[in-house]
Amino acid sequence: MSGNPALSRFTKATSGPTATFRPAPEAGQLEQMYNQPSYRGPATPAAPSRYMTLDDVVMRLGGMLAVLFAAGAAAWIANPTKGAYTGLIVIGAVGGIGLGLFISFTMKANAATCLAYSALEGLLLGAVSRAFEAQYRGIVVQALTGTVMVAAAVLIVYKVGAIRVTPRFTRIVFAATLGAFGLMLVNLVAYIFTPNGLGLRSGGALAIVFSVICIVIAAMNLVIDFDMVEQGIRRGADEKFAWYASFAIVVTLIWLYIEILRLLGNLRN
Repeated sequence: MSGNPALSRFTKATSGPTATFRPAPEAGQLEQMYNQPSYRGPATPAAPSRYMTLDDVVMRLGGMLAVLFAAGAAAWIANPTKGAYTGLIVIGAVGGIGLGLFISFTMKANAATCLAYSALEGLLLGAVSRAFEAQYRGIVVQALTGTVMVAAAVLIVYKVGAIRVTPRFTRIVFAATLGAFGLMLVNLVAYIFTPNGLGLRSGGALAIVFSVICIVIAAMNLVIDFDMVEQGIRRGADEKFAWYASFAIVVTLIWLYIEILRLLGNLRN
């Protein structure tokens, strides 16, 4: 199971009878199959119309990122006041989380749902980035650069085989991801009783350490994401799952960017 819920369900969906390549029958088997009576039992699952390829994932991922950047740019330009920051952040966060959970647990990943998710998250990231940029000039370019560098490094490390995605590795990353989000939730609740909560998001050494840990966990989730996509392609997943795979990667990249942005802001302080 992946720390990313989308790819956990993606793995199950691509391990069924229609997601496995079968060797072609030999000449003797063909004659035997021809002479057998036709099957009258329950219908078997239909084979995919076309198998998913890496190009499918890359193209859909590029489309989602393009929509995300476009929505982020619109939020950046049309967001001059602090009140507007709050409104766009609420719309993007609530809408993005709701639609993201819907896609993850129903597996209804298609052009409409995935691009809508990218648009909502773009509004959120555009507003958050503008707020950080107003306080720390140049921080958004640094965060974007850092996100690209981390993602590229993770991809290289994965492709050269420096990190092997084993069941134990996956369980550890999944547990670490749950632990990190659990601490975030507890920290949010703690704000009710104390101004700084647990101190995980209030600057200082503890906030810096927590952001670094979250960046490492997000990077390890990317490793699992890349492996899950590769396994899905090898198993012959249907083309439609390319949207699901792209959605999963975007979820992790958004988390990675936000954590790098927070880290840089804490370091500026």
